[in-house]
Amino acid sequence: MKKVYQIVGFGLMLILIMSSFAPKSYFKAVTSYKYGVYKDTVKRDSILNDSIIILDNVVFKLYKKNVHASYYADKFTGRKTASGEIFDNKKQTAAHRNLPFGTIVRITNEANGKSTIVTINDRGPFLKSREIDLSKAAFREIARHHGYGSMKVTIEIIQEVETITED
Repeated sequence: MKKVYQIVGFGLMLILIMSSFAPKSYFKAVTSYKYGVYKDTVKRDSILNDSIIILDNVVFKLYKKNVHASYYADKFTGRKTASGEIFDNKKQTAAHRNLPFGTIVRITNEANGKSTIVTINDRGPFLKSREIDLSKAAFREIARHHGYGSMKVTIEIIQEVETITED
């Protein structure tokens, strides 16, 4: 029995030592855009590498990948949100702990690639394992099956870019 404890202890020490050699880039997201080009509503540290996609006059900035999303229960319909709006489960809205109210985000289900666009108008979710709460309409639009209560998603912030025209 003593040898088992010694082997387990040695294994734990080995794991601890090996984890200290992980590259620093593993722990810190690095931004890859020029500061000051677009007005940001999110801290620059939270934008991930190679995270900007520009389509026409819209910019998609990757906020987080592979995070859990859930949806609001029907009992919240008709109540005030943290932004002061009345919550409606039939609208394309969402709750997030950090993003400012009015931020427009694209939520993509990683299992099937379906996406929807929602506006942040509330605070939550209050479980640490969940990143965003969607309205039922938004959740069902991208869900594989309507019986699921959560899914893994990618969150991208949408910003409009003013186009400069020469006269």
